[in-house]
Amino acid sequence: MTGVKKRLDFSLLPVIFALAWPTMLEQLLHTAVQYIDTIMVGSLGTDATAAVGSTTTVNWLFGSTISAVGVGFLAFISQAIGAKRHDDVKKASAQACFVVLVLGIFFTVVTLLLSPFVPQWMQVDTSLRQTASTYFFILYTPMLFRTASIIFGTVLRAAGDTKTPMRVGLIVNLINIVLNFIFIYPTRILYINGFYLFIPGFDLGVIGAAIASAIAFFVGGVSIFVALLRHPVVSPRGQSIRPNISILKPCFKVAFPNALQRFGTSFGYVVFASMVNALGPVATAAHTIANTVESAFYVPGYGMQSASSTLAGNAYGARDKERIKSLSLMIIFVEVILMIISGGALFIFAPNLMSLFSADLAVISLGAIVLRMVAVSEPFYGVSIVIEGMMNGMGKTVMPFIANIIGMWLIRILGTFIATVVFDFGLIGAWACMILHNLLLFVMFLIYYLSGKFNPLNKKEKKAM
Repeated sequence: MTGVKKRLDFSLLPVIFALAWPTMLEQLLHTAVQYIDTIMVGSLGTDATAAVGSTTTVNWLFGSTISAVGVGFLAFISQAIGAKRHDDVKKASAQACFVVLVLGIFFTVVTLLLSPFVPQWMQVDTSLRQTASTYFFILYTPMLFRTASIIFGTVLRAAGDTKTPMRVGLIVNLINIVLNFIFIYPTRILYINGFYLFIPGFDLGVIGAAIASAIAFFVGGVSIFVALLRHPVVSPRGQSIRPNISILKPCFKVAFPNALQRFGTSFGYVVFASMVNALGPVATAAHTIANTVESAFYVPGYGMQSASSTLAGNAYGARDKERIKSLSLMIIFVEVILMIISGGALFIFAPNLMSLFSADLAVISLGAIVLRMVAVSEPFYGVSIVIEGMMNGMGKTVMPFIANIIGMWLIRILGTFIATVVFDFGLIGAWACMILHNLLLFVMFLIYYLSGKFNPLNKKEKKAM
């Protein structure tokens, strides 16, 4: 332990947390809105929660594929900044605008055309399919603006600006909450501290939640684009958005394996969720709520992952091998501490958190059990995501692709099929397979990290010798 302390460079903590805390706060605010959304929809009943939650993993499928393209730009821009190639930074930002237009229009068309079929593919209860389909259609109408939020936010983070995406996220979340009150519920008068407060409402229920989110996504996309134009480092002003192969090729060389990984794993989430949905409304509602609750406790992990991607990319662009080594040790150390704390809190408060979103005792009990199961694995999962973050920043996306695909399809999907269909272990069996998947990723990434292969400069050094 003393040897580890000597190798830890605590002087890196300010720069790590300067990048990490805005992303953590942004994720926390986003999660808070998810909590509020789930509480509001949950007040409409278990069926409403199931209808909304049944298409959540399809949302991950499209969102994560777009995020993968953002990783390509993150690696290129963070490395270019480290190497002080400022013209390339602005050119890459302009190419990001081109990619947003292409992907945004493409995914808008695809998602809207698929909306009638998604609930059926997800094995949603027949009585809920029409509501789920309409919810999905409305939610994906502003797909161009959702694409802009994802990719432009990543471009800004690559430049070390994590505060702007946080501010835009705050605006989006506030709009979503306010509009939820208006669109979900009927017109009502509240009596608060001696005053009567008139609140207009459209009483649209689940559909109202979708409309509120769609409007918020639109505002978020426009806001993040304006922020990008005004940014002193990555503004695309004056640059052509025509395809530039010299920029797009290295970006997509990194993005392609990451896109395959995210598409493959997210499609796995879809299959996983469809198997959970087949277990009935109680299991679907418990799974949906537990996922929402759990997301708040991953905030430290994903905040540190974002910081690790940018810092590792900068260090790699500057060809600073020792800085990469020091950063990796410090970030992993901090990540483990944070995830032990968050995992412990999740374990202790699991029943209380479930009860915030549902009054159904069966849903609360089942959700609390699976949350306590996954809480134990959080520190291990945290290690894998920060190592993956550093590798993304340095452009090494092939190994994460292989590891995640193996874990998803051989452990989570095949295991869940055996656990739920063959042995009838229900939602608990499904989440046990999810935890085994996370533990496998921990082992694979840790071995790769300890071997030194995670750092491309180690390989180049060996070749030079």
